[in-house]
Amino acid sequence: MNESENFKEQMLYESTMTSFDQLIINANIATFSAHYGFDIYENSDTDNIPYGQLENAAIGIKDGKIAWIGTQEQIATHLPHYQENQITDADGKWLTPGLIDCHTHIVYGGNRSNEFEARLQGASYQDIAAQGGGIVATVSATRAASIETLFAQSEKRLVALMKEGVTSIEIKSGYGLDLDTERKMLTVARQLGEKYDIHVSTTYLAAHALPPEYKSNIQDRADDYIEQVCEWLPILHAEGLVDAVDGFCENIAFSSDQIRRVFEVARSLDLPVKLHSEQLSDIGGSALVAEYKGLSSDHLEHLSEEDIKKMAASNTVAVILPGAFYTLRDTKLPPIEALRKHSVPMAISTDCNPGTSPLTSLLLTMNMGCTLFYLTPEEVLAGSTVYAAQALGLPNKGKIEVGCDADLALWDIARPADLAYQMGLNPIQGIMIQGQWRETI
Repeated sequence: MNESENFKEQMLYESTMTSFDQLIINANIATFSAHYGFDIYENSDTDNIPYGQLENAAIGIKDGKIAWIGTQEQIATHLPHYQENQITDADGKWLTPGLIDCHTHIVYGGNRSNEFEARLQGASYQDIAAQGGGIVATVSATRAASIETLFAQSEKRLVALMKEGVTSIEIKSGYGLDLDTERKMLTVARQLGEKYDIHVSTTYLAAHALPPEYKSNIQDRADDYIEQVCEWLPILHAEGLVDAVDGFCENIAFSSDQIRRVFEVARSLDLPVKLHSEQLSDIGGSALVAEYKGLSSDHLEHLSEEDIKKMAASNTVAVILPGAFYTLRDTKLPPIEALRKHSVPMAISTDCNPGTSPLTSLLLTMNMGCTLFYLTPEEVLAGSTVYAAQALGLPNKGKIEVGCDADLALWDIARPADLAYQMGLNPIQGIMIQGQWRETI
């Protein structure tokens, strides 16, 4: 390189280093990026660096994206070019990607604490459902709620999650089971995203349960209802309310053949699919979602190794939901070792819902994942960031690398494992969404 070329390169470097919108300095960073050695399943020949961590590092942010990552030494001489309000001194605290809650039902009406009491007295999930409780009880309350009431109730749950570092969330429908209420739920989900300027992935889950009007003493009309579910999906998609399609494939819900009909409509609309599968039994749900190259298969306590292989081949994420396992006092552990063996990425989520996981703490969910399922702290934090992003089809979120969205969380912790280790103490110092710090939540 001649002197002129060297000068031009230096000028370009100077221009870049002095043009960031925001800087974060003196940070320890859990990147969850393969660029920095994150390789939890050891799929590469290079040494795995836990959490893909960088120490004494700095980040430059431009136009809502991560534009540069380097050392504190590299940025130090350029700091005089910035205003004080453009620089965040992390003072050795830890920076992670913003947390992602990739499986929630936070938009619903009513309350089901009565079922919590009933389970404590010996009633099973199936008993409660047979007596008109469960999902159908929430359907009645959600249908009766105005859109304003539904928003106000759901907003509290979203705020609780954001206060613990959540910067992206999935919200499902499925407590309407008719066109108008499914639309109402998805509209509220969109409104929550708009008010809080947070990424909300909306999921159509009308194939959640059979509504009362499709039941009779003679014969349930599940096939007739699935036909309606298939007819509503293009309508709601055309209204811009649907990002993905889900179903409940279970012995108390819908068969794999019925869910297949819904997935075919999703495919015709170029919508990704996911599934509630193998929570109570194994009827082939994960094999089905893998066949459609779905984003995720969720719950999975009864998942077979044969279907794990199919998930690995289709790059389908396993979403683990310890809140439901805990609330239902389940004893059947999901096959964690087999998922590790076949390098199936595992996400973790609150499954926030009124009946089986009334949980609005992703931090506590991480602790449950470690304590109940023997996941490592690195696995649950990866499952709340990079793999949760994959479960939602969001390649620019969930990791800290150049070009990704600047969705970040700053924590007052000694090491990343503290996020799964501590219970009840929220060490959040701030969240950044699309390059902007949130002063209050």
